[in-house]
Amino acid sequence: MTGAAGATLIGLLFVTVTLVSGLSRSQSTAGIRAFLTPTLLNFSSVLFQALVVLASWPSNRAAGVFFILTGLASLAYRISIMRFKRALDFIDVQPYDWIPYDAIPMLGSMSLIAGGAGLLIGSSFAPYAIAAASILLLAGGVYGAWDLTLWMITNRKDT
Repeated sequence: MTGAAGATLIGLLFVTVTLVSGLSRSQSTAGIRAFLTPTLLNFSSVLFQALVVLASWPSNRAAGVFFILTGLASLAYRISIMRFKRALDFIDVQPYDWIPYDAIPMLGSMSLIAGGAGLLIGSSFAPYAIAAASILLLAGGVYGAWDLTLWMITNRKDT
């Protein structure tokens, strides 16, 4: 179910992007990098997690390694994008917004790493950790998409 939700939300996110046409070039480029791309990556990660889980692997080793590497890459990306968001001058992100924008997806990434490690060692918690990662990434993505849509609508130039 989460994979289908991730794929559907990716499609809806592309529809949302059409609202960017009314923004200035510098705002839309920085906004895409800071807010749209991380939201798209949340949904894409959920979709790919579902695809990996559905594949018939000869063992859990390949899936575990994939989840660990994906989680580590996601954590590194989150840290770099948090720094970029702080440098933006045309938007003021409130302190409580950092929770759904970055803390929840980071928890999802950590849960994905734990799930991957669980698959490698054959632990029974692994599927639950992977499911938790999907849910956390979907939740962070939905918040990001909603907030991004509202921001684009309110900052759109009337033509």
